[in-house]
Amino acid sequence: MMEELEQGLLMQPWAWLQLAENSLLAKASITKHGYALLISDLQQVWHEQVDTLEVSQRAKELNKRLTAPPAAFLHHLDEVLRPLFKDSAHQDAAHPSKATFSCDRGEEVLILRVRSELSGLPFNWHFHCLPASSLLVSQHLICPLMGVSLALHSHVRELAALLRMKDLEIQAYQESGAVLSRGRLKTEPFEENSFLEQFMVEKLPEACAVGDGRPFAMNLQSLYVAVTKQQVQARQKHKGSGEPQTSSSTSPQGTDSQLQNQPEQQISPTPTLSEPECEPMAASGPVHRAQLVKAKRKKPRGLFS
Repeated sequence: MMEELEQGLLMQPWAWLQLAENSLLAKASITKHGYALLISDLQQVWHEQVDTLEVSQRAKELNKRLTAPPAAFLHHLDEVLRPLFKDSAHQDAAHPSKATFSCDRGEEVLILRVRSELSGLPFNWHFHCLPASSLLVSQHLICPLMGVSLALHSHVRELAALLRMKDLEIQAYQESGAVLSRGRLKTEPFEENSFLEQFMVEKLPEACAVGDGRPFAMNLQSLYVAVTKQQVQARQKHKGSGEPQTSSSTSPQGTDSQLQNQPEQQISPTPTLSEPECEPMAASGPVHRAQLVKAKRKKPRGLFS
């Protein structure tokens, strides 16, 4: 039962929570057997995991007028937290949460307080989170973020190769006599080194603006979950075979297959813009279409190949 909670928590994306005191990143897994919660303010990580016995005892202390089995309290907590975590990137006044949240932080504990209603009566809950172990931090942050970085690097390499092939295709059209009907659509051949140098100077500071963690929760949830699923699958595979687990669980090759069926816009750091309508190049005279000489491509290994 506890393993189910741990596995469920690992495969949950991080959500961004804006509280009156500050903002937090959080993820939660709730089942009929208990719940597991992870919270971070980008400086420290806190964790709580409880079973039905602890849920029942805490419910009696905080809600003396309510009598219900632990499963009912867990179900209500799931209903309260799920909308908040599911769409944390788009929280607005038009879709207010059914609960209010606040937190108190001490030296060794963070208490996340939740106020809502259950069966028409006030319902209060306190999540008592202690500093997370180094193993949890590695499982939920370090290893997944390394996997995300490797996957995005593979993605960039594949896009650069595609741009080079497009340049060869355009060159072949031009050599056959085709001209562009609209000059504003003309582009310069892609030079990867120049592009990277310009990116480092102009775009890197903005790209590295982590802030309160909201950009991460908004733009990389889908990719993060794909990477953590690979971790879980690799762990189960090694557990079933009896082999010691290695760091291969975060390899980008494993992530590729998970992302094939996921929309690209879900992990794009910027909104997807519609491309301008491409107009055919008009041939400057009765020139037969030349056969394009394409370089032999390597087997694709990118995110969306």
